[in-house]
Amino acid sequence: MDDAGPALERAIDALLDARAPGATICPSEAARAVDPEGWRDLMPQARAAAGRLAQRGEVEVTQRGAVVDVATARGPVRVRRAGR
Repeated sequence: MDDAGPALERAIDALLDARAPGATICPSEAARAVDPEGWRDLMPQARAAAGRLAQRGEVEVTQRGAVVDVATARGPVRVRRAGR
C-alpha cells in the first residue's frame, strides 16, 4: 500500500472514537485496521499519520505517559485525543 496515510489517519480517529475519553491506542492498531496481513510494513506510515494528527492538534503522541514528538521518539508510543 503506497500511500496509506489518509486511511491510517481515519483509522486512528475511529479507534480513538471507540475508546473511553483519555484512552490511548498503539499506532499498530491503526496499521492492523488498514491492512491486517501487511500491518508491520505500515508501521512507519502509521507513526507518521499520528504525527500529522498531532501537528494539527487532534491527538497527542505519548511515551511513558509524557507527550513526545513521534518523529524523534524511539521505541513504542501511544496516541490519545489532545488535551486528555
